[in-house]
Amino acid sequence: QVQLVESGGGLVQAGGSLRLSCVVSGSIFSLNAMGWYRQAPGKQRELVASITSGGVTNYADSVKDRFTISRDNAKNTVLMQMNSLKPEDTAVYSCNVREILPIGRRDYWGQGTQVTVSS
Repeated sequence: QVQLVESGGGLVQAGGSLRLSCVVSGSIFSLNAMGWYRQAPGKQRELVASITSGGVTNYADSVKDRFTISRDNAKNTVLMQMNSLKPEDTAVYSCNVREILPIGRRDYWGQGTQVTVSS
């Protein structure tokens, strides 16, 4: 059974930094993407950043040049360094693993971690 455990959220002042970590346990298909989504109150969940098993990254325009996603395939871990945080970054951040299967795809989700940026 695949489980995702997140850590690293918290309260920080604007301009500060946080690092989110997500450890994936269980067996996942070798072709996959790991990423972080966020959902603020009253808003839809949105993709923040993702990284494929081959290392290709993708970022939301709102976080480019501020957030950096990385992964350690040997440890099945995905990290996201968040710098220059803004109040509008406040949200619940959820880790996602998407398996790219021959017949489709399958998603796994973490429980979410709260990030609050004060002005």
